[in-house]
Amino acid sequence: MVAASGSVPETAASSSTPSTTAIASPPSSTAAASPNPDSGPSTEDATRAQAEARTAVLASLNSAGSSYSHDLQTRARDLHANSAAISAQESDLTRNTAALKTETAKLSKEVDGTMKGMRELGDLQNWTEMLERDFMVLEETVRLAEGGEEVGRESGGSLWR
Repeated sequence: MVAASGSVPETAASSSTPSTTAIASPPSSTAAASPNPDSGPSTEDATRAQAEARTAVLASLNSAGSSYSHDLQTRARDLHANSAAISAQESDLTRNTAALKTETAKLSKEVDGTMKGMRELGDLQNWTEMLERDFMVLEETVRLAEGGEEVGRESGGSLWR
């Protein structure tokens, strides 16, 4: 029986006469008291199967979600740890770069000093060669002034007597 207002139909348990054996059933289980048990699964069994299926699907989704969540949380932890390591390396790099800059300045001064010394040595060599030529000219002039004979030069250097 269906009421005119669209409310839930009355069952034997909700009738005006009290029954000691009748149990009030949910509104969707009105077919549970069907007279033919071979007509298929009762709505109570269908509701229970539906609830179990829903529970199984939700458990499956929770399991898959927690698996993905665990992977993502692990990745996030790794990213944060790597970020901290990169920050530490960045500060070390900045400190080492400053130390390298000061060391480069020291070495640059040393190279400049050495280059100046090398130029002076080059100048010294040039100066000694000029002095040697001047001495050779003086020796030849003194020899000619004394009226000496021609003397051979050995190994392109100074005069031997």
